[in-house]
Amino acid sequence: MSDTNTPDIVYTKVDEAPELASASLLPIIRTFAAAAGVTVGTRDISLAGRIIAAFPEQLTEAQRQTDDLAVLGELVKSPEANVIKLPNISASVPQLVAALKELQSQGFDLPDYPENPQTDAEKATRARFDAIKGSAVNPVLREGNSDRRAAVAVKNYAMANPHSMGKWSPDSKTHVSTMSAGDFRSNEQSSTLTAAQAGDARIELVGRDGSVTVLKDSVNYPAGTVVDTTFMSARALSAFLAEQVAATKEAGILFSIHLKATMMKVSDPILFGHAVTAFVGPVFEKYGDKLKAAGANPNAGLADLHARVAGMPEKDEIEAEIAAVMAERPPLYMVNSDKGITNLHVPSDVIIDASLPALIRAGGKGWGPDGTEADANCVIPDSSYASVYDAAIEDCKANGAIDPATVGTVQNVGLMAQKAEEYGSHPTTFEVPHAGMVRVVLANGDILSEHEVEAGDIWRAASSRKAPIEDWVQLAIDRQAAENCQAIFWLDETRAHDAQLIAHVKPLLEAAGVTDRFRILPPREATHVSFETIRKGETSIAVTGNVLRDYLTDLFPILELGTSAKMLSIVKLMNGGGMFETGAGGSAPKHVQQLMEENHLRWDSLGEFCALGESLKYLATVKNNAKAKVLGEAVELATQQVLDNDRSPSRRVGQPDNRDSHFYFALYWAQALATQTEDTELSAHFAPLAKALTENEAAIVADLAAAQGSPADTGGYYHPEPAKVSSVMRPSETLNKIIG
Repeated sequence: MSDTNTPDIVYTKVDEAPELASASLLPIIRTFAAAAGVTVGTRDISLAGRIIAAFPEQLTEAQRQTDDLAVLGELVKSPEANVIKLPNISASVPQLVAALKELQSQGFDLPDYPENPQTDAEKATRARFDAIKGSAVNPVLREGNSDRRAAVAVKNYAMANPHSMGKWSPDSKTHVSTMSAGDFRSNEQSSTLTAAQAGDARIELVGRDGSVTVLKDSVNYPAGTVVDTTFMSARALSAFLAEQVAATKEAGILFSIHLKATMMKVSDPILFGHAVTAFVGPVFEKYGDKLKAAGANPNAGLADLHARVAGMPEKDEIEAEIAAVMAERPPLYMVNSDKGITNLHVPSDVIIDASLPALIRAGGKGWGPDGTEADANCVIPDSSYASVYDAAIEDCKANGAIDPATVGTVQNVGLMAQKAEEYGSHPTTFEVPHAGMVRVVLANGDILSEHEVEAGDIWRAASSRKAPIEDWVQLAIDRQAAENCQAIFWLDETRAHDAQLIAHVKPLLEAAGVTDRFRILPPREATHVSFETIRKGETSIAVTGNVLRDYLTDLFPILELGTSAKMLSIVKLMNGGGMFETGAGGSAPKHVQQLMEENHLRWDSLGEFCALGESLKYLATVKNNAKAKVLGEAVELATQQVLDNDRSPSRRVGQPDNRDSHFYFALYWAQALATQTEDTELSAHFAPLAKALTENEAAIVADLAAAQGSPADTGGYYHPEPAKVSSVMRPSETLNKIIG
């Protein structure tokens, strides 16, 4: 169960590697914070926790959990909010089902996931699960816009200790392929609602026979909201993917598709399914009824297909057909070539904002099925932001890989508050059931938009409210003033949505008298300008919408720092309060796998250190707690020491890992507090703790080293047992006695 009272700082309970790391780090944080009278509690927003909270009536009293996401959703709307948010799973259907099965095996009486709900009860159950899928957490918690950048200490360390970069060749065949028509960008319509149009809108599908199907009976749009509607043509998508499969084979390179089926939980699994069909469509055509009866669905990927076939009487025949069809296709970009896991195995395995920056960092190379690196066709169906990656690849072909030792930095100010833009569109995204006209009917009866669609098309609406847009522009103005550097609004006047935002941005900049400090550029041009700027060692601020915020705060950090997990992310909540995000968790599954096999966790908690320092200093300001300020400043000194003394986790078993970095963070934090002169009471309190940690360094490090090498048992992947996790992550009794 989670804490029942609101603590001074809420530390989120999440999943995978970040949550395992918390078992080691949180006891340290709580012990140190207590000296300043600061309480640190938790709220469970993990995938397993959200599943448990969704079905209380079927569980025992001991198994039930409060809906902590809902609790946090209310907290972030209040001035009292001080939340440290770690990266959580944005679940695809395979991840959701896997977590559900694990919980059921642990004795939780939970219903199965209804893949094809028929009865009202099954549809109601499916609706509860669908509320958990994808980006269910972020739209609820993000009641402010994003200020994301590399902390000074992190950036300095990366420049002094540059990470490896692949070598780019001007002759590289790696390139981005995207649609030129029929996609979300091409079909987009956008409007800013007047006061007369505000209120509850209705989304409906008018069939060609005149029938009306209500897709969404009520969507509230306040005055001043920018509302976007668009659709992806299934026919155009299928044709495009077929063309790319053929072109990739002719070029002799790897086929890779880059989507975000985790966040975009309605649209992107369908796009992914089209890609799977482009490869093994003949198999579904030949064995369609039998595969359907077995529950096979292209949207779930090749791994699910193989699993379904394994239980069928025609197993050998169908597997042979799959192999024969795949042999005619180009080689696939691999997630894990050693284990035969392809780009098309699971929809959540290849996430665009992690996969493409990694490929660019590697010199445009991806791993092929033969275990060697090769150039790749990077297929991004929707053209809305594909140009960013295309321009990045163009720049690297022309100028070579960037040099982490000299490169500048791209900071980001992102519009994301109150479900802004695409990531908040899941309740208004639909796979069209039959041909007709999808239209949005406003509260006053106006028809906002109309789209002629066919069965299988993907239609969606998204919105950005006026107050978050104004807050976003002001945040950009504040950040540019603080940095006094280049600042670019990444907006394209030829795109419907961006044109609406530009109409808001320009008057706000003019009113503030800062028009001359900003440029407004389409994403392709903004990418080229930003690369040119950072190659000079200078700073640029990218002022972007929600999706580009997510993409760029992986792309540039992975190139600059080697990872996006070490970024400082501050969300100034619109009603007061603050949320401090700790970085991306895309690599977390691989880290858990290594821990389970070798008891070595290479997750780097540097993002947590940065967020903690900011959280404590913020708390000091809003609650007038001078001791919290001293603690926060000491966190920054400790973080710098962790970097300067190379105490971050190593990649290989037998070398220092996450637990070692936490020990040294505690040591340096205690030393900084013991030697500071601003608060003598804190100095006296931490002096014996610093002394004990210093004197026992060798014993503690030996304890931590001895724990590595053998498989680790955490009692579960999605829902581990706290006692087992604590045993794994706190193996030094010496350290535990000192910390408590």
